[in-house]
Amino acid sequence: MATLKAQFKTAVANSKKLSERPDNKTLLKIYALYKQATEGDSSGKRPGLLDPVGRAKWDAWDGLKGTSADQAMQGYVDLIESLS
Repeated sequence: MATLKAQFKTAVANSKKLSERPDNKTLLKIYALYKQATEGDSSGKRPGLLDPVGRAKWDAWDGLKGTSADQAMQGYVDLIESLS
């Protein structure tokens, strides 16, 4: 069986080939899981009201604070597989 990192790498590639574009809520979850898996807990200041997209992304990522990289990778893999 492939290692989690290999599965994650495959899921990242597969995320770019989804037959349908996920809804915005799912896209935010994909983004947050990816950022948590690759960078860890959110950092920096929360974007202001004039950047609603950046703010939504940051909030989604910040919502995963404390989640381990392995947990985030597994969540990402599971989510992409469910969308494929």
